[in-house]
Amino acid sequence: MTIYTQAESNIRKTWLYLTLFIALILLLGWFFSNYFGSFAIFWFALIFSILSSFFSYWYSDKVVLALTRAKLIEKSDNPELYRIVENICITAGLPLPKIYILDEAQPNAFATGRDKNHAVIAVTRGLLEKMDKAELEGVVAHELSHIGNKDLLLETMVVVLVGLVIMLADIFWRMSFWGRQRRREKDEGGNAIFFLIGMILVILAPILAQLIKFAISRKREFLADETGALLTRYPEGLARALEKIARDQNPLSVANNATSHLYIANPFRGSQINSISKLFMTHPPIEERIAALREMKI
Repeated sequence: MTIYTQAESNIRKTWLYLTLFIALILLLGWFFSNYFGSFAIFWFALIFSILSSFFSYWYSDKVVLALTRAKLIEKSDNPELYRIVENICITAGLPLPKIYILDEAQPNAFATGRDKNHAVIAVTRGLLEKMDKAELEGVVAHELSHIGNKDLLLETMVVVLVGLVIMLADIFWRMSFWGRQRRREKDEGGNAIFFLIGMILVILAPILAQLIKFAISRKREFLADETGALLTRYPEGLARALEKIARDQNPLSVANNATSHLYIANPFRGSQINSISKLFMTHPPIEERIAALREMKI
């Protein structure tokens, strides 16, 4: 399988995963519509998912940039970075994205936006300070590959849908206890079984949503590594960059579970890695990514 057929395969799989997300949302809505005897709950779940997807399509990049406190720069602010991004964009056949810098010591980077014409690439101050030119080119090529592979919108939609499933599950969890009190005197046996099924569904839905998110994010990191290496024709540059990023122990103050999957490498370090953070790690082991890059034949 070539890198191009793999990209097509991953895109098809991603749409399958998104279909599963929507199915989860509708299943939750349908179940609790029946449980409470009101089909309005199903319509609420459906309309809410549509509105959330619409919002994420138009405003996801602005939300991410606000959360990370990234600052827009011009060519005069960092000519070398601009030239690197411009050159790789020409190679990849992509329009030049807006370039942002995060005032953070940890070397890291991410891309966001709804499509290649509205894309953003952001790098940290630490990345600029600690990478040589070949390593910086490798990181930039990786992020531009996310744009070229049409990852940005799909990954953002997945994040929104994960949050939506978790939010709806929490709402229905609370409603179910209220509904059980109201219906305690009506068909107690059947209602108890229905209640138990509902609780199992509410517990499993967020877990399944997270597993789907992990599968998408991890596959796409490998794909972006390979595509980026093809753009620079030098896999070792990105491999060395990933090694430096992995060794660096500086925390990323703006890191959070909502945006951590966007970075080229897991942004949590040291004390930032707790039991909650581990549940949301979406990156494959960095050692596996480095090994895959060094096995590439270009």
